[in-house]
Amino acid sequence: MSAKYQVFVSSTYMDLSGERDSVIKAILEMGHIPVGMEMFSAADEEQWNVIKKQIDQSDYYIVIVAHRYGSCDATGLSYTEKEYDYAVSQGVPALGFVVDDDISWPKDKSDTDRATLKKLKVFKEKVKLKHVSFWKNGEDLYGRCSIALMKAFNTYPREGWVRASQVQDAAAAKEIVRLSSENASLRERLHGFEIAADVEVAIEKTIVTMRANKRKISVWKKTSTDWDEGKEITLYQLFEVLAPEMQVELALPEISRFTATHALSVSAKELRASWPTPRNVIRSLLADLAALGCVAPSNKRKPVADKEEYWALSDFGVKLLARMRRRRLERLESLTKIENKAEKDVKTDA
Repeated sequence: MSAKYQVFVSSTYMDLSGERDSVIKAILEMGHIPVGMEMFSAADEEQWNVIKKQIDQSDYYIVIVAHRYGSCDATGLSYTEKEYDYAVSQGVPALGFVVDDDISWPKDKSDTDRATLKKLKVFKEKVKLKHVSFWKNGEDLYGRCSIALMKAFNTYPREGWVRASQVQDAAAAKEIVRLSSENASLRERLHGFEIAADVEVAIEKTIVTMRANKRKISVWKKTSTDWDEGKEITLYQLFEVLAPEMQVELALPEISRFTATHALSVSAKELRASWPTPRNVIRSLLADLAALGCVAPSNKRKPVADKEEYWALSDFGVKLLARMRRRRLERLESLTKIENKAEKDVKTDA
């Protein structure tokens, strides 16, 4: 969409009419819209609000300065400087074009009053604080203005003006982009729901498989000289015990001890210190749980001196544990409601 920029051109009037025409010509030939001071009565206070509105609507501001300060308002501030200050205060990119002091200039186009010259000097120094070009004549000003505006368009892009038809086309294109983005978002959400549904199915299948697979795990007690026959538990029961501890990670010897004390319900005081359950059996159980996608070797970095083997829950294992814990909480809630109802019925009967 091609935008046309409105450029406000400010200068003193009679002494710079030719130079201002050069700037306006440059703006028009670039395909943009100049707003010239000749449209207004610069010294008319009633026009100041109109001028401010034009500056507000402009995309860029140009000030041309030579050797006259210009007509002033009641406070002694020239309207040219007043416009410049307002444009800067409103954030309109301001481009200054100050005549080269080494160029000969007609005396009838120059101020001679000492106080006025002082104001003019201060104003020039203010303009030089921002983007400024020094020109020698109208032709030189024309070229410098074209170059400066082109740089400003690229460096400080503005909203500009466009045809209504272009705006409508742009609005349609914007709506297409919005709908495409919304469609992509909906597809992503649908894909997420599909994945979630697949996970739910996988969790249910895994729970069924874990409950169907039983293992008998031996234990070695302090008072024993060999393995004692342990009790039989399901993979589901084992995972239910180990999973909360494996949310971060758990070393293999700890898994052995935790299996004996929590899964087999043997007091820690009765067990020998190291490997109270068989190492090969523990590895086999972890391999089964890994085959179901519930656990995996931990990938956390360890000190070189740490030679232990660590295991942790997989992402699927975390979801499976959450489901199991949620079901337990729901069962407890149901039991609590039943007990409360029974108590209430007993009191009613009494």
